[in-house]
Amino acid sequence: MKRLIDLIKNKFFLVTLAFVIWMIFFDKNDLFSQYEYHQQLNKLKEEQVFYQTETAKVNKDLDELTSDKAKLEKFAREKYLMKKDNEDIFVIVHEKKK
Repeated sequence: MKRLIDLIKNKFFLVTLAFVIWMIFFDKNDLFSQYEYHQQLNKLKEEQVFYQTETAKVNKDLDELTSDKAKLEKFAREKYLMKKDNEDIFVIVHEKKK
């Protein structure tokens, strides 16, 4: 008990304790902020991976469309419903089962 009282009366201990409390709870880089920054960083890393894969897909499609006229024609027909003058287009929509 005496050791605890001596420790509480020690000015270096009090200053260190105040500093630690300040850094944990009141500083602009407190624990809560660090946790939020960590969560935000993880989210941004996931988005980075997603956008890198999407960019790779788009670049692959672009290479295919610029190199092969048949694939370009197929792409235009499927995505933009383009057709030749003597053709008719029928769009079939499948209903989702509930």
